[in-house]
Amino acid sequence: MALTGRFLILALAFTVPVGLFPVPGTILWSLLVLLVLVLVDLALAASPRRLTLTRDLPGSVRLGEACTAGLVLLNDAGRSLHGVVRDGWQPSAGAVDALQPLTVPAGERRRLAVHLVPLRRGDLHARHVTVRSEGPLGLAARQRTIPCPGRLRVLPPFRSRRLLPSKLRRLRELDGRAAVQIRGAGTEFDSLRDYVRGDDVRSIDWRATARRQSVVVRTWRPERDRKVVIVLDTSRTSAARVEDEPRLDTGIEAALLLAALAERGGDRVAFLAFDRAVRARVESASKGSTLSRLVNAAVPLEPRLIELDWDRLPAEVEAVAGHRSLVVLLTSLDAGGAEEGLVPAAARLAGRHVVAVASVRDPLLGRLLTGRTSASDVYRAAAAERSVLERSALADALRGAGAEIADAEPHQLPSDLADLYIRLKAAGRL
Repeated sequence: MALTGRFLILALAFTVPVGLFPVPGTILWSLLVLLVLVLVDLALAASPRRLTLTRDLPGSVRLGEACTAGLVLLNDAGRSLHGVVRDGWQPSAGAVDALQPLTVPAGERRRLAVHLVPLRRGDLHARHVTVRSEGPLGLAARQRTIPCPGRLRVLPPFRSRRLLPSKLRRLRELDGRAAVQIRGAGTEFDSLRDYVRGDDVRSIDWRATARRQSVVVRTWRPERDRKVVIVLDTSRTSAARVEDEPRLDTGIEAALLLAALAERGGDRVAFLAFDRAVRARVESASKGSTLSRLVNAAVPLEPRLIELDWDRLPAEVEAVAGHRSLVVLLTSLDAGGAEEGLVPAAARLAGRHVVAVASVRDPLLGRLLTGRTSASDVYRAAAAERSVLERSALADALRGAGAEIADAEPHQLPSDLADLYIRLKAAGRL
C-alpha cells in the first residue's frame, strides 16, 4: 500500500476541526473518516497481481546510442487500472523515462516505451517492474513489484570504424607493390616469365617450356597472410580511467580496428583477454566472422583487480600461434609491476614472433608539464616529468628487447596501432 499526496492534503484539512474542537471525540472521528476513505479507495483500485508483463527488447545496441525498450502490460482484472509504472533498469542503462503514468482498461493491454541511453558496455539487466494502482479517490494505491527479467547487450562503440576505409586503401596499395618490393621465394604462384641468367633452375616450368620452345620459369608471390595475435590486458591496470574511459575500453577499440584491418588484409586473427586466466578467446573461423565474434567476446569483459601473470603469458600465446606471428600486447607502460614482467615476457616472445606493445598515454601528463605558475603546479609538473621519464625508459627497454611500441592518447591509439601494422607489412616483417 502507498499513500498519495492527495491523502496528505486531506489529512491537513482535518486538522481544522481538530484545532477548533480539540477534544478526543473530534480526533477519533477524523482518524476514522480518513481510515474509511483509504480502505474504500484501496478496495476500488485494480489489483496489480492481475497484470501480465512481457518485454520487447532490441538484441543489442552500441554504447552511446539510444534505443527503446518495450514493456507490454495485460490487465486481467475486472476494473481499469490507473497509476504509475517504474521499470527497474540498473542505473548504467540510462533509462530516461523509467517512471511513467499508466491507464489500462479491463481486459486490454498497453505498451510502454522506455528510452535507454546506455552509459557503459556490457550486459545490462532489468530485474523487475513496480506497478502502483491508484483508487478512484486518489488517496491510496496498491503497489506491487513484479519480476520481469530483461537483458540488453551493449556493444563496444567502435568509433574508429570510420578509419577503416583509409587504412584499407593503404593496405591495398601495399599489396599492389608487394611483388616488386619484396624479394625471396614464396609459396603462392604468381606468373610465368622467360628465363634469365641467375634464375634458380628449380623454378623452370618444363611443360610451359615445351609449349613455347623457350625456357620459362615460375615466379612466386611472397607469403603475406600471417597470424595476428591480439592480447588484451584485463588486470588491475586496465581499470584506470584515461579521458573518462577505462583503459580496457580503449584497448578493445584498438583491438577491433586492428582485427578488422588484418582480417580484410588476408591475415588470420586471434584474440586473447588475459590476466591470470584467459577471460575470452577468439580465433579466425570463417572469413568475415571474426570481427562480430570479437565484439561479442569483448562485451562482458571487466577489469580484474589482480596482477597479470607475465610468466604464463608466452605459453598462452604459443597455444594459439603455431608459427611466426605478430603478437600485439595491449597493456600499460606504467612503471612498477608491469616493468618487471612485461620486458622479460616481450623478450621471450620476440625470439620467435614480431612483438608490438600498445599502450594508452594520459593527456593529463602533458597538461601538467606546462602549468608552473604556483608552487603546487611545480610539484605536479615534477611528478608528471618523472612519470614521463619512467615511461620513456620502459619503452626503450622494450625496444631493446625487440618490441615495437605504439604509445598514444586514447583517441589516437587505434589509428597508431593500425599504422604500425601497415608499416610492418610494408617492411616484409609479416
